[in-house]
Amino acid sequence: QVQLVESGGGLVQAGGSLRLSCAASGIIFRINAMGWYRQAPGKQRELVASIASDYTTNYADSVKGRFTISRDNAKNTVSLQMNSLKPEDTAVYYCRSDRGYGYDYWGQGTQVTVSS
Repeated sequence: QVQLVESGGGLVQAGGSLRLSCAASGIIFRINAMGWYRQAPGKQRELVASIASDYTTNYADSVKGRFTISRDNAKNTVSLQMNSLKPEDTAVYYCRSDRGYGYDYWGQGTQVTVSS
């Protein structure tokens, strides 16, 4: 059974930092690309950052220079360090694993709220 469990969300003031973590089980973690997505009320879910099995990273333009994605294959975790948070970063953040061929999975999401 595949499980992706996010943690680390919460309420923070603008300019603050949060670190999200996603613990994966039931997948061969090292061969999966991992990603963080977010969905704000009334908006579509969007990619925030991704990290491939070869550690190649990709970021949405809106978070470049502020967010950093990392993975620990020994612990089957992927993290998102979020600095200089803005109110527009408020959303539910989701973890996703993807090894291609339609084998992708989502976590349940964690709320991030940035107050102005």
